[in-house]
Amino acid sequence: MSDRHTPPYADRAPVHEQYLEGFGTVRVLALDAATDAAVIHRWVSEERAAFWGMNGLTRDQVAGIYAHMDTLDTHHAFLVVKDGEPVALLQTYDPGADRVSECYDVEPGDIGVHLLLAPAGTGGARPGWTAALAAALMAYVLLGLDRTRIVVDPDVDNEKAIARFLKQGFTAGPAVVLPEVDLPDVHLPEKKAQLAFLRREVAFAG
Repeated sequence: MSDRHTPPYADRAPVHEQYLEGFGTVRVLALDAATDAAVIHRWVSEERAAFWGMNGLTRDQVAGIYAHMDTLDTHHAFLVVKDGEPVALLQTYDPGADRVSECYDVEPGDIGVHLLLAPAGTGGARPGWTAALAAALMAYVLLGLDRTRIVVDPDVDNEKAIARFLKQGFTAGPAVVLPEVDLPDVHLPEKKAQLAFLRREVAFAG
């Protein structure tokens, strides 16, 4: 159940909206750095989200990072809402404008994705829940944005995320070392990542 501080998501125009039979309605909203800072800060502050790299930041620092991202043409953040409940943070980026480009050969049509799911139980999570949500997000990223391949770069130690991507049809690429980078209010250290790729024809095969 939403708490009384939950923003009125229904009043925000989605960039993507999709109803999945037996699952519900998924809406992808452009992240509002100020409005959504509280819920995002709560998620990224949890120990399970350590791989996201924002543990220990204040709510204002988190808001500042996403306010900066909103000024970029190459990186975008979205709040994913299912049946009125926020359930995930989705980030997309142009791999050619990201540190990952130093570690693999970027192809035309590539799009990078970072996905942080809300705490377990949010939005009525159950077996098959993550796969259904991922189906809607892949429809947005690959079809809505007309991209041909998704690249993800989870930390090599984030075995849960890697297993989830492989189960969704991603093909494991090389393990690489992403260089450090400085962003407003946060320094992203060198990262050992496991690259994985999903082509559009594979995602929607059959």
